[in-house]
Amino acid sequence: MSSTIKVEDLRGQTIAFAASGGLDSCTITHWLTQQGVKVVAVTADLAQPDETDFGAIEKRMRACGAVDFIGMPLQKEMAEAGIQGIQAQTLYESRYWCTTPLGRQVTTKGIVEAVQKKGIKIISHGATGRGNDQVRFQLIANMMNPELQVYAPWRDEAFLSRFGGRGPMIDYCEQHGLPIKATRDKPYSTDANLLGLTHESGQLESLQTPAHFITPEMGVWPAKAPEQAEEVTIRFEKGQPAAINNKPVDALAALHWCNTVGGKHGIGIGLHLVENRFVGVKSRGVYEAPGMELLGTAYAYLLQLILDRRSREMFDTLSSTLTRQLYQGYWNDVASRMALQGIAEVSNLVTGTVTVSLYKGHVAYVSTADVPFSLFNNDSSMEDEGSFDHKDSEGFLGVLGVHARTLAQVGQVGYARNTHAIAPGKKMPRDFTVIGGELEQAAD
Repeated sequence: MSSTIKVEDLRGQTIAFAASGGLDSCTITHWLTQQGVKVVAVTADLAQPDETDFGAIEKRMRACGAVDFIGMPLQKEMAEAGIQGIQAQTLYESRYWCTTPLGRQVTTKGIVEAVQKKGIKIISHGATGRGNDQVRFQLIANMMNPELQVYAPWRDEAFLSRFGGRGPMIDYCEQHGLPIKATRDKPYSTDANLLGLTHESGQLESLQTPAHFITPEMGVWPAKAPEQAEEVTIRFEKGQPAAINNKPVDALAALHWCNTVGGKHGIGIGLHLVENRFVGVKSRGVYEAPGMELLGTAYAYLLQLILDRRSREMFDTLSSTLTRQLYQGYWNDVASRMALQGIAEVSNLVTGTVTVSLYKGHVAYVSTADVPFSLFNNDSSMEDEGSFDHKDSEGFLGVLGVHARTLAQVGQVGYARNTHAIAPGKKMPRDFTVIGGELEQAAD
C-alpha cells in the first residue's frame, strides 16, 4: 500500500518506529508522542561499532516517550548478509561495499517479522525524503507484507514545517531534555553496522572538505598504520570464510577479526565517493569497511583463478545487477533471486586458501594454495611444459586473421582509412603492403 499517511491520521494508534537511538530517532519519537501517537521503538543489534552499549538505546527511546521497545539481536544475520555481499562483490560504483543497503535489508526484514507478532499495522522510519533509505525501508516492507503501511515523517508537511534540519532538532531535544548524543559541533553524521560506517552530511557536503576530515572509528588512516606489513591467511570453503590464520571462524567471527586487523592497517578506511543516489541526486559519502575490503579482496583473488572468460563475464553482469538491486532496495524480487542463484553456482566453487599482506591501506596478494577448481596451470608457461603446443596457434591466428584483414580491406580500420583513400563504394585492393609507414599496393 502506498504511503499517504499524515501524523493526524495516527493519533491514538500504535506504530512501530525503526529507531537507531540517534538524533532523528529521539526527535521523531518524542514529537509523535506529543501528537498523540503511541510509539513502539524497534532497534536492531547489528554489532554497530559506534554503539558499545546496546541497552542504552532502549533507555534513550523510553525517555523520549516510546511506550515499548523491541530489541532485535541480528548480528548473525548481519554477518551472513555481509558474506553474501562479498560473494556477489557488491561494490556500488566500484568503491562502496553497500554496507548500509545490506544493513537496511536485515533491519527491515527483522522489523516486519517483529511487528507481525505484535499485530502492529503501521511502521515508520527517520529516513530523509532526499535519500535512498526511504526507498529501501518501504520497498522491502511492501514486498514482505503488502498490508503494512509506512509513515515517513520526512515526507509529512507537519513535521517538515517544524524541523528543517539538524539544528532545529537539537534545539527541540535540548528544550525537552531528551538524552541525545548529537551536538552542534559534530560536523557530519554517521550510520553504522558490523560491515562498516557511512559518514555523510554536514561539512562533508562541501567538496572543499577532504575525506581526511573525518575521524575513523573502525581503524586508522593508512598514513598512521603500522610501518610493518602483516600477512593474513584466509581459508574459504564453498564461498564461506572457514579459517583465518588456521583458526576456525564463522561469518560473524571472520568479520569481527578482519574489522580489527584490517582497521589497524588502514584497510578500507576513508573510501571517498560522490555517488548517484536512486532518487536522482548526487551525494558524497566517506566510508569505512575494513573487514569487507579485506575479505572481499581475498575472495576476488580466488575468483581470478576459478572463472573462465565466459563465466567471468556472466559473473560481472550478475554482480552489477545485484549491486544495483541491493542499493535500490530490490534485494527480494525475482530478478535478485535469479541473480543470486547464479552467484551461488560460483560460490560453490570458491574453495581455497589465500595469503595477503596488509600495509598502509593496501591488501597485496602473497599466495594461494589448495584451490581445487583453479583453471591456472602450466599451459600458459613460457617454459617448455604444459599441453599447449606453440605450433597450434598458427591455425588459430590464421582463422582470426581472415576477419582482421577483411576489416582493413574494406576500409573499416582507422589506419587504413586514413592512409589509403578509397572511393565511395569501392573496396580496397586485396594485395597491399606497408612501406615506410605508407600503405602501398603490391606490384602485380
